[in-house]
Formats: sequence, structure tokens, C-alpha cells
Amino acid sequence: MIRFVGAGPGDPDLLTVKAARLLSDCEVLVWAGSLIHPSIPELVPPGCVRHDSAGMDLDTIVSILADAHARGLRTVRLHTGEPSLWGAIGEQIEELRRRGVPCETVPGISAFQAAAAAIGQELTRPEVAQAVVLCRAPGRTPVPAGQEPEIFAKTGATMCLYLSSGLLAGAVADLVPHYGADCPAALVSRASWPEQKILRGSLAEIPSKARAEGVDRLAVLLVGRALAGDAPPSRLYASDFAHGWREVK
Repeated sequence: MIRFVGAGPGDPDLLTVKAARLLSDCEVLVWAGSLIHPSIPELVPPGCVRHDSAGMDLDTIVSILADAHARGLRTVRLHTGEPSLWGAIGEQIEELRRRGVPCETVPGISAFQAAAAAIGQELTRPEVAQAVVLCRAPGRTPVPAGQEPEIFAKTGATMCLYLSSGLLAGAVADLVPHYGADCPAALVSRASWPEQKILRGSLAEIPSKARAEGVDRLAVLLVGRALAGDAPPSRLYASDFAHGWREVK
């Protein structure tokens, strides 16, 4: 079967054990070379046939995968981050299944998780934010009506917005009326890569900081009051909070 494997955000150490095992044993690798850290495809065995899909269209990718399956070769289709999020795996899996090719998805760590780890903060905090919204800014690929980031911003949930740097100023302008110009925010570019950049400040300050630092790649914008770090503590560890593992004396 074809394994659609999440490569994680970039750091090879953030591969799952299963992902690393499948890479170490695969005979055919098809990977998104424009997005995946170049050290990760190097984990395959010397005899593995490698195909960089950066310049391929859907039919070419599916044909390579179907041919590898027909030849009985252990095949990995490697996607950046978590494949089920903006990974475009749905169309590949549907076409492969139409050809009778079985598929399996192996999850990976997403960029929003690596970004949260990079800034060292929790995205959910008691009485402040108990939901996290993952969304993307509209660009060449439109966003369906009613799913624009500013719609979700009305909830006050912590937002993790995937976007290219060219869309940052417009996205921030759309979010400020709902979160406030002073809302804590962080922009993380290339999360977990050696060239990772972290920009922190108020929401209104982030675009100018990104220009000053020359952030010109895909990035994750984290926005929300939970990032302030001054929320009340959770009840979980309160001395008067009893549960199945702890009694209140």
C-alpha cells in the first residue's frame, strides 16, 4: 500500500517513530521538495528511488505511486507537517483508490504545534481561551464564504493562521477589530528549522516587525489573549479540587 506520511514541521527529530521506520525501509519515495527540510529525504536507504514532486501535477504523482504499488515496492508519499491539514492528500488518495491502490495515512506534527513550542506557551488557558482555531488566509486559493479568519476571530479563540508573508498585513488588518490592536501575537517562520524566526509583540506590531526582519516565507501567526501568560491557573492542580486520582483532605 501507499503510505502518506507526515514529515512534521522540519526538524528530523520531530518525525514520529513510525514515520522514521517507514522512511528507513522504503524503496520508492515521493516527497514535496519545496516544503520538506532536505535532511529528511536523506533518511531513506541508498537504493531508494526518489521523486521530488515540487514540479509535478496530480496525474504524474499518482502515476508514479500506482506504478510503484503495481511493482510491489514499499512506497512513501512524504508530506510536510500533518498531511490531513492542507496537504492535498485527499485528491491523491481518491484517485489511487479509483485505481484499486490501498492507502494509509501516518500523522505528523503540524507547524502550529511547532510554533507553539517555539514560543514556549500554552494555546489554551482557563477562563481566557478554551478553543484553538486553525485556518489560513485567503490568497491564490480562496477561502469558502463564512470561513474567513475574521469570522473565527469573533469567538476570541486562540488563532493559528497559516499564511505567506505577503498576506500578513491584510490578515492583521482583518483581525484587529476583533482581537484588538494590543492583543498578544507571535509570528513563527520556518518553525523548528535551523533558520527559524520568532517575532513577538502586539497584533498591530507584527507586520512591521516582519518587514524589518525580512520574513518572506510561509509562517504561522499565533493570536489570542491566552498568549499573555497571565491567565488564572487551571483547577486541575488546585489543592481543593478532587478527582479520581486525588482526594481533598
